[in-house]
Amino acid sequence: MIVKTVKVSDKGQIAIPQEIRKEAGIKKGEELIIVQDNGTILLEKAQKVATKMKDDFKDLLKFSEQSLKKVWDNKEDNIWNEYLKK
Repeated sequence: MIVKTVKVSDKGQIAIPQEIRKEAGIKKGEELIIVQDNGTILLEKAQKVATKMKDDFKDLLKFSEQSLKKVWDNKEDNIWNEYLKK
């Protein structure tokens, strides 16, 4: 863990210390996401967040497909299929 002190400029800007940028792999021009919750501020690489979200949605899609398969494979629904053919 690296701990550094930074000052906020008149424009609300801060500089991320070089040692932290290097350790985190933050390059010039890279986009970061800033999140504030209950007085805690978190900076995260935008690409990393996008990757995490993509993985979360993959799990959600898989769960949804499994849940719906149970409904689609319900034999009681075959009654409706026959009804709709009429």
